[in-house]
Amino acid sequence: MIKEKRLKNIKEYITKNESASLDELVSIFNVSKNTIRRDVQELIETGNFKKIYGGVAVAKNKELLPFHDRKIRNQSEKRYIAQLASNFIENGDIIFIDSGTTTIELFDFIKDKELTIVTNNIEFITLCIPYEQLNIICTGGILERKTKSFGNFNNPDFLENYNINKAFMASTGISIKNGVTNSSPLESNLKQIVVKKCNEVYLMIDADKFDKQGLITYCGLDEIDFVITNKKPPEEFFHFFQQHDIDVIYGK
Repeated sequence: MIKEKRLKNIKEYITKNESASLDELVSIFNVSKNTIRRDVQELIETGNFKKIYGGVAVAKNKELLPFHDRKIRNQSEKRYIAQLASNFIENGDIIFIDSGTTTIELFDFIKDKELTIVTNNIEFITLCIPYEQLNIICTGGILERKTKSFGNFNNPDFLENYNINKAFMASTGISIKNGVTNSSPLESNLKQIVVKKCNEVYLMIDADKFDKQGLITYCGLDEIDFVITNKKPPEEFFHFFQQHDIDVIYGK
């Protein structure tokens, strides 16, 4: 296997499993331990991975990973969250769908509904093209390649023309102190505007993002109306949500 392909496959494997030992990688990719050490060191130098005892792991709270790398991580959990969220979307709704690898999973559950969708999510827009009953309004802006979205939204009056009743938001991580955070500065302005504009704000977030944080806070936790996740949040979050009348929907 050529080096470039091997590095790509190693990166995908670590991202999917969140960590891997050197011995594990040697066995899977059938190369020497010295080769694996060199490959792992290259990945660590990107800033998206870190050394752990005997191996390597995905770095937490680092720069945003590329869309594909994030999409394959916890994909079944993200799909489950999307299925739960889709129960709140009805024919005739005008909704905002945020960028992200969890919100993209909504598509399969709502593609047959009659909806108006405002979004900066390029992949979502592409998926909707064959479905004429989905009326798509694109926010436009500067392309953010790592999230496959448009960002740097500088025209807040644009949204004043649309009565968006539900927003389905994503996040890099949430904390009680720093609220709902995001790792892309280009997207944060739009997220702030949407949260203030919409009647109901739904945060779609998998359980490993609790008590994590990204670069920028785009709203406080108390500005969210619904939190949709794949399992019961930690006790301090659950207590906060109860205090602020935030509905929590979770699964297994």
